[in-house]
Amino acid sequence: MGYAVVACWLLLAALVVVTWGRIAADRRWRGFVLLLTLGFSLVHQLLFATVTDAALVTFKYAQNIADGNGPVFNPGDRSEGYANFLWLVVVALPKAAFGADIKTSAVVLGAASTFGCVLIAYFLVNRVTKLALPEGGEARPAVGVAAAVLTAGASGLAVYGPSGTETPFFVLALLSVAYALVASRPVVAGVLVAGAVMTRPDGVVPVVVAGIWLVVAAARGRHTWWAPAGYGLGALVFLVPWTAWRATYYHHFLPSRALRPHVPDWSYLAGFSLAHLGFLAIGLIAIVALAARRTHGRAAAARSSLWLLFILAAGLTLFVAILDEDPGPAWQLLAPVPPLLAVAAVGTYAALTAANPSPRPRTVSRLVPVAAAALTGLAVLASLLSPDLLAGVRDERTQTAQLAEAGQWLGAYLPAGAVVSAAEPGAIASRTGSQLFVVGLSANRATVAVTGGFTERQNCAAGPDSTPAATFRRIGTPYWITVYPRADEASRLIDGLEQAPGFQYVSCPG
Repeated sequence: MGYAVVACWLLLAALVVVTWGRIAADRRWRGFVLLLTLGFSLVHQLLFATVTDAALVTFKYAQNIADGNGPVFNPGDRSEGYANFLWLVVVALPKAAFGADIKTSAVVLGAASTFGCVLIAYFLVNRVTKLALPEGGEARPAVGVAAAVLTAGASGLAVYGPSGTETPFFVLALLSVAYALVASRPVVAGVLVAGAVMTRPDGVVPVVVAGIWLVVAAARGRHTWWAPAGYGLGALVFLVPWTAWRATYYHHFLPSRALRPHVPDWSYLAGFSLAHLGFLAIGLIAIVALAARRTHGRAAAARSSLWLLFILAAGLTLFVAILDEDPGPAWQLLAPVPPLLAVAAVGTYAALTAANPSPRPRTVSRLVPVAAAALTGLAVLASLLSPDLLAGVRDERTQTAQLAEAGQWLGAYLPAGAVVSAAEPGAIASRTGSQLFVVGLSANRATVAVTGGFTERQNCAAGPDSTPAATFRRIGTPYWITVYPRADEASRLIDGLEQAPGFQYVSCPG
């Protein structure tokens, strides 16, 4: 699949560079190239194609919604173990309405959301460019194609396209909020930003940034004061009833995901920066160019829109670095940043050159497809070579498959009603069936705790609350798995688990 991604990039890059003139002049040709860009995006997503444990948690909640049990992980237990309410509802609807498979629906909707990000990047850049054009200026729709190609190459977005998580849906919501604001549709922006908040906790960043942007624009006379008012009303129409429902159903107001100030993880941020160096470089260059160029009139409105995108990217980065810890591979929480930087950087070039046309526009504009193709190539190389991307996602895939197998084993050989405490409850619960009660690792009074998947060596380390380890050899393989049964029932539970034909209990030395 890696060769296929490289081949698709080479084909798309050559086509965009060689036919740039036709892309600029012919609408049908632009449509054809955008279709090829979506094809490249699909192959880039298929390179990873891994459903994560976080997605499996969502699927469990969605299954219970479809079954009429409500948004719960275990029937009868109203605990909010998710932070992506809107995505949860979206993936549950096909199952509830048509009986569609939840996993398939989530993967398809995630990939479709990624395609939506690619397309809205195209339209958003062209919208910003249109704002910057002087009266009677010639439209430059080709630059939107460059933004679409860069967005399709964004590694974090490609990783999570078919993952079943809310990430591509959240990125789509962010870009849609930006488009609605640039298009002077504040009420629509308010509705969309409410959707972002209901999709992920860091949706609060666009709420604040967009609200401040509208207030500043109204103070400078670019909008009436009805714009921020309409934006607020559009957001509150959904956020108020959602908050009231959560308070009634779960008996708390704040999201379940704990947001605590912490020292930034510099190695995490450094790894992200290295893998996305091309996006960060064009973002920095664009920021310097935008700050150095003074604009007036229509161009000033475009400039303001571009600052909105840059501030959104910076705000999301600060939120993740200071308040939220990313549990998944491939920088899941920072996935919106590269597409925002790509759109903002290409939009900056288009807006500045539209407001101040170059005497040699063809020579200068040829840099756009060349730069977009080269930076997309760097992103593809990062996808293939970065230990935190393809290698990390494959490790996640292996771990999830192992935990799912362990869940099937536990579901078949633990007594009905047993409580399983797991570090990755989604993978465990995906195969246990309905007879076990699966909860997070911090739960008290668990019958059995599972902290990880299979290992190549016997692991006798004590578990949660110093619980003694019970180790089992996976017969016919070099692998072991460790579980932590409750002390007062350990003998009975171990005897039951050892009845499985593929598992042999081996006591720890000493």
